[in-house]
Amino acid sequence: MSDSDLLQQLADLFMETGHAHHQAFIEVDGNDPDWPLWYADHLRELLGKHLGAKFTKSELVYLLVLADKEHNLQAPGSPWPHYYSRFFIDRYL
Repeated sequence: MSDSDLLQQLADLFMETGHAHHQAFIEVDGNDPDWPLWYADHLRELLGKHLGAKFTKSELVYLLVLADKEHNLQAPGSPWPHYYSRFFIDRYL
């Protein structure tokens, strides 16, 4: 699988997770200050399979928070699913 194919698969995974999270928190319009906890539960196995890695929930929470902070500092306004995908690919492949 090419790097660009994996990048797109991960971006799709993050986008689907974002939609699922929004649906889970529809009553508050997706507002969830603890979103990394929910995302980590949802993504842990799927993301691990794509990257050939094993994540603990706490490790993944940390990485998601770090990706979010870096995205907001380095590429605000850019599509977050692609930024997060590159963030994980750069660290695990």
